[in-house]
Amino acid sequence: MGLFDRFRRPSSGGPETVRARLEGAMAKRRLRGWNPPLENINALVASGGPRLLARSRELVVTNGYAANACEAFAANLVGDGIKPSSLIGDADLRDQVQKLWLAWTDEADADSLTDFYGLQAMVAREMFVAGECFVRFRPRRAEDGLMVPLQLQLLQSEMLPFEKTETAANGNPIRCGIEFDLIGRRVAYHFRRRHPGDSTDQRVAIPETVRVPAEDVLHIYRPIDAGQIRGLPHVAPAMVRLFLLDQYDDAELDRKKTAAMFAGFITKTAPEDPMIGEGAADLDGAALASLEPGTMQVLLPGEDVKFSSPADVGGGYEAFQYRTLLAVSASLGLPYHLVTGDVRQANYSSLRAELVEFRRRIGQLQHGVMAHQLCRPIWRRWLETAVLSGALDIGDPAVARPVQWIPPRWDWVDPLKDIQAQVLAMEAGITSRRKVVEATGYDVEEVDRENAADAARTKDLGLSYRTSPGETQGARATPTQTPETDKGDGSAAQSEQE
Repeated sequence: MGLFDRFRRPSSGGPETVRARLEGAMAKRRLRGWNPPLENINALVASGGPRLLARSRELVVTNGYAANACEAFAANLVGDGIKPSSLIGDADLRDQVQKLWLAWTDEADADSLTDFYGLQAMVAREMFVAGECFVRFRPRRAEDGLMVPLQLQLLQSEMLPFEKTETAANGNPIRCGIEFDLIGRRVAYHFRRRHPGDSTDQRVAIPETVRVPAEDVLHIYRPIDAGQIRGLPHVAPAMVRLFLLDQYDDAELDRKKTAAMFAGFITKTAPEDPMIGEGAADLDGAALASLEPGTMQVLLPGEDVKFSSPADVGGGYEAFQYRTLLAVSASLGLPYHLVTGDVRQANYSSLRAELVEFRRRIGQLQHGVMAHQLCRPIWRRWLETAVLSGALDIGDPAVARPVQWIPPRWDWVDPLKDIQAQVLAMEAGITSRRKVVEATGYDVEEVDRENAADAARTKDLGLSYRTSPGETQGARATPTQTPETDKGDGSAAQSEQE
């Protein structure tokens, strides 16, 4: 071997050398104890789903941060409703469909507690708490007097047993309560007849289930992994931190309560001699002496007084809470101020940057989950039922099927700047007026009809405004002076425009 060969780096080769370059795959000293099992998400959900679900529900009920985060999640996901805007070309038919839909939304709930958009909010809360929600189509009879003989029933995740994994009588596999055919399509759901945690309903035993065809059930959940069949609570990544932080807050609250209790302990050389203000001894032989404002107690020789000094919370409490709640907010995918209500350290720039990223995530859920899994199937089933019942006279339901779902509007951080930016974008042809109006949560055709009605009414009444309905001024438009007439010397004043 030559002299230079001794200093050459040995050639890399073999699987061990390649594996060593992947730091996360090392099994050396630092990572020796990190050996997670290779399990599919369905196996994890089947084994830990019931306990995870029970803890999640308790946390949202008892923990203030979790409850606030749940309401913020639902309010931003659906707001006052994700509403349809029909894309039918025939204006008269479109108006007929939209009016019938609006009338039916008040009758959509099978429990008659809310309307269709209230059901959307309930589904959003269930997605946060349980990770999933089931909606069952309930056809009604003509004599029930509904605009369209169809209603929706919401079923919680507990109604579909996680432990029901077996083979059905027809040979189909049942996994976590969902029946699949031999090519992997969902064909039925095996629901419990009553909620397992509802002790007020004693109609049937808990194990009894009923088979509901898949075409009558909507399973609303956000799939995290490919092949996932049941949902995971949205609050799951933050559950441990929220639970332990709640316990820590309770302990600190008790500590402050104890610290607020003022107590003194008197040592006497002659226990039989009473002090001023000393009361009678209790059953254990201990006596208490009251302390009055402005009292000067004279102690006998050998007597001593010591006061309790319980430990205080400490100066690191606020910083610890802030960092922990930041981690909780990141786990939930929600802005810090929506979880805690704390905006002390927020400003315009930080709020805008935070909300832009948050709204991207919410938009993904609105279009990929709420509109795709919930709204579109309900629209199709409602159209079919309306045509079959005679509520709509259009022949083929496919004619009225094209629809666009408009999510709720986002409130602006700075309304003036945001509106000016949108007006400039319209004037430059970057976006359309329809898109701008739909971003506010309204249907552009409904807005145009209202503007036309306002314009006709103001004209009939002889009213005049700076900007008439339906008319737009430039984002930076300012009034222009009217050119003056010739003053006789051949000169004319030039118009000025800032």
